[in-house]
Amino acid sequence: MVYSDLDGTLLDHETYSFDAARQALDRLQAHAVPLIFCTSKTRAETEIWRARLDNTHPFIVENGGALFIPQGYFPMNLQAPARRDGYEVFEFGDPYVELVGALRAAAEESSCQVRGFHDMTVEEVGESCGIPTDQARKAREREYDEPFEITAGESDRLLAAIERRGKRWTRGGRFYHVLGANDKGLCVGLLSRLYRQTFREVSTAGLGDSPNDAAFLRVVDIPVIIRSEASTGLQSMIPGARVTDLPGPQGWNRAVLDILRSPP
Repeated sequence: MVYSDLDGTLLDHETYSFDAARQALDRLQAHAVPLIFCTSKTRAETEIWRARLDNTHPFIVENGGALFIPQGYFPMNLQAPARRDGYEVFEFGDPYVELVGALRAAAEESSCQVRGFHDMTVEEVGESCGIPTDQARKAREREYDEPFEITAGESDRLLAAIERRGKRWTRGGRFYHVLGANDKGLCVGLLSRLYRQTFREVSTAGLGDSPNDAAFLRVVDIPVIIRSEASTGLQSMIPGARVTDLPGPQGWNRAVLDILRSPP
């Protein structure tokens, strides 16, 4: 099984292209190796990339806010807490409205200038992310995680105020994120157990490029850090991880091909 972040990892940070990873993607498909997206993107956004990559496997959204498993994917009864739109859904994150409220209160307490997705228009989200308007609209369909921007030098005060409200935060390639009980590691652990119940012998690899990927890289057999501007901090968090020489899909492609040539 291969768990992968999207932005800055499988997708180029600037262009969102995955062309440079095509060889490894084809090899995974040829060998029937599940590719599990583990991303900060919303479900609506992630479904775009599942369609483009012809991916029918489970996926993890909004920094571990929820795990979505297509109904009937596993032979056993999953007893999922929720069923929605053809998915078995395991939710870990707090409701979005709570996160927005906590961010606003933390900004007021710390006297910090903060701009979250809830403050931005669709056009502003598209400009900040470098994505078309239709994708930006889906990026704002948030359920478990609020990305935000903050003025340089003010982050420590704001982040401490967020924590005082019982919420958590992380940082991705473009934005900070305010979270509840979201945890990519818990989602990956749960899904890996389900695969092992079905297939018995399962090896797991994970690829990410930012500190918000640390939780799931800690629980896979082969953690891989894709080189990026944000990956330096991640390397100190996952000291035993492999680190690619190349960034984005170029590094992703080489790392996956190496894993397939020499599995654990």
